Amino acid sequence: MKLFNGLHFNNLKGDFTGGLAAAVVALPLAIAFGVFSGAGPMSGIIAAVFVGFFASLTGSTASQISGPTGPMTVLMMLIFMQYTTVDPLHGIAISFTVVMLGGVFLILFGVFKISQYINMIPHSVISGLMSGLGLTIILLQLGPLLGHASADSLWQSILQLPGAIAHPATETAIIGILALVLMYLQPKSIGKYIPSPLTTLLIGTTSYLLLFPDSMIKTIGETAINLPLPQWPVVNTDLLLDMLKSALALAILGTIDTLMTSLVADNISRDRHDSDRELIGQGIANIASGAFSGIAGAGASMRTVINVRHGGQTALSGIFHSLIVLLLVLLFGQFIELVPHAVLAAILIKVASDLVDWDYMKRLHKAPKPAIIIMFSVLLLTLFVDLMIAIGTGITLASLMFMKRMSDLQLEKTSTITHPEDEHPLSSAESQYLQQAQGRILLFHVSGPMSFGAAKSMVKRVSSVDNYEALVLDLSDVPIIDFSSSVAIEDIILDAQEAGHHIFICGASESIKQTLSRQGIIELLLQDHQYESRLDALKHASDLLNQAQ
Repeated sequence: MKLFNGLHFNNLKGDFTGGLAAAVVALPLAIAFGVFSGAGPMSGIIAAVFVGFFASLTGSTASQISGPTGPMTVLMMLIFMQYTTVDPLHGIAISFTVVMLGGVFLILFGVFKISQYINMIPHSVISGLMSGLGLTIILLQLGPLLGHASADSLWQSILQLPGAIAHPATETAIIGILALVLMYLQPKSIGKYIPSPLTTLLIGTTSYLLLFPDSMIKTIGETAINLPLPQWPVVNTDLLLDMLKSALALAILGTIDTLMTSLVADNISRDRHDSDRELIGQGIANIASGAFSGIAGAGASMRTVINVRHGGQTALSGIFHSLIVLLLVLLFGQFIELVPHAVLAAILIKVASDLVDWDYMKRLHKAPKPAIIIMFSVLLLTLFVDLMIAIGTGITLASLMFMKRMSDLQLEKTSTITHPEDEHPLSSAESQYLQQAQGRILLFHVSGPMSFGAAKSMVKRVSSVDNYEALVLDLSDVPIIDFSSSVAIEDIILDAQEAGHHIFICGASESIKQTLSRQGIIELLLQDHQYESRLDALKHASDLLNQAQ
């Protein structure tokens, strides 16, 4: 019985076991992400429940598990820090309103099909962004791992790190390092049954209770284990622009995070998702999470892979995952307050290290220099400046470098021909006219779309040729031109006319003629100097030169 979007009960057992496995991984991560964000463990748990449930119900990636993720939590931490600082009374409520606004932006992204543009962001930008976010978590969590208080900023964390390493809180450091070892070195044979985050949470907390029950190790502490009532959005009009900017950042990062996970899900499940519908579903899910005081979430790769490997195939697995997380919290939530911060730090450090694009790092010596520049620019800006600036700068750099490359390729296909041997193939009649002219006819042949990136270089190339008397501008292999290219053609025409040269255009399509006509450029030429055929233009140019002798 198929309901909608792949949600059916034909794989009930597989979806349940997949959802159960994903929930077991999701619970410790949700606690860790909630604490790291500054909103508290229940905010992370609420995000796992609400984002996971509604994204599965209304999205389009059947086997995807959604919830709080490392990248989204880094941004949530910055959002909570910003708004609780500038508005201590309403800062928390404003932050959750930003989560809801981010959901609205995600819905708009889906409605207006923005995903097709997000998918065009180069890998070097994504690599720098994810690596920067991963390193941010690692640098912020090394202090708590060793028993020191969390820093208020990344810079402060870096400055405090040498002291934390030199003078760790011994008991906390022992628990933290034990947890870190468990996260990295748990045998795969055990991991098949108990995922490393849960193993780390259980053994790390138990070790603390057995070894150092009377110590001053910092734990999560008293936590209200309940689902809060939905809250109305709270808007500070003085902060509205900042709120919209923060929400847009959440939406962009959520889009990238989700669509990357959707591709992973497609690859392992042999399915295909609808990116726009997935974004709408994630938007609805984040609105629900923010309304119930949950942090922002997105598609989660590790939980998705675990779900599929344990039999999850439909959206029902994501729904089961959310309900099981909720049940586990209601049954065992009182134990959450006993979890040491050092254990959560170890879990976060492992998750963060998986965000860093180590594969790209290993291949830096083989990567193109422009890509390396983009990657490290985005990484450093993500670490030390601002996420939106990092993304914007990365996309701008990538676009400029791409346009430079395309312009170079276009110029390689642009020919300035004064003798028949300069370009092949030319027809015998065309070669004859050029041969007779003995360099006095310049045939300027452009191939491919004329872009503004190559426009100025084309003008320079024509002006660099001396001693010609007639210019034939061949546009027969040009499908489109833009405004800057039309201005370049105008400059070529005016420069040639100013020098007293005859100028002809040939091969221009109707769309190009219309573009040139709208700019008043085609009118600069005599009517009988515009030809469909290159041969006719060369013949007319040759006749004029012969008459002048």
